[in-house]
Amino acid sequence: MSEFNINVDGPVMWAEIDRPEANNAINYAVMDGLEQAVTRLEQDEELRVFVLTATGDKAFAAGGDLKEFHTIRSEEEARTMSQKMITLLRRLTELPCITIACLNGDAYGGGVEIALAFDIRITAAHARLGLTQGRFYLPPGWGGLTRLVNIVGESTALLWLSSHKLIDARTAMEYRLVDDVIPSDRILDSTKKLAHDIAGKSDRRMIRAYKDGASKAKGPDIGAAIGEEVKTFSGFWANEEHFRRVDAFIAGKANKRAGN
Repeated sequence: MSEFNINVDGPVMWAEIDRPEANNAINYAVMDGLEQAVTRLEQDEELRVFVLTATGDKAFAAGGDLKEFHTIRSEEEARTMSQKMITLLRRLTELPCITIACLNGDAYGGGVEIALAFDIRITAAHARLGLTQGRFYLPPGWGGLTRLVNIVGESTALLWLSSHKLIDARTAMEYRLVDDVIPSDRILDSTKKLAHDIAGKSDRRMIRAYKDGASKAKGPDIGAAIGEEVKTFSGFWANEEHFRRVDAFIAGKANKRAGN
């Protein structure tokens, strides 16, 4: 069974992370699926809106898959993985389509970093968000730190990062981290309605004009700042303290399943 599903409904592409047993954590299969979606969106002139969500209502994406990525042991390997996602998310931001992250549930770590690369973020009322990589002795590594600072400001970003803070949906909207909060039982229907409404009012040429103008209005290019994130992230990844914390987390989950 695929861990990343893609469906096209006229001018709207709808993609779903389908790993409920892992709280929809991001692994290489999900990264590959997202890359396939982005490539198709780049090439198909009929597509005007892209929506990403996930299976169930518990989690949008619980960060990177610790078990799968824990095989990465060197700084160079960490940099390669980080750069792969950074490049993919940059392509996502440059699409001549409106992109919508539909947060059907909690988003942690890399899940928030992915959502921050979307043009519009809609979240279910029960969802919580947090860039919590610090629990595993890591800073954000997929551009999330730079994007977070650009949205909420430096002091708030530092508070949330250093405290591993989880924020509720209403607080996320207050700080413009998300654009709308929808009752949990209506999140998917509301997002589909929005996607088709947008697709029916703008073609790709107009959307490109909107996005190019909005990008220029942000001021200095954020690419260099995100590039620095890659260097810092990969250095921390190769630190023994990171490995120790992930090992402890995985062992704790194993003991909990065993009833110890």
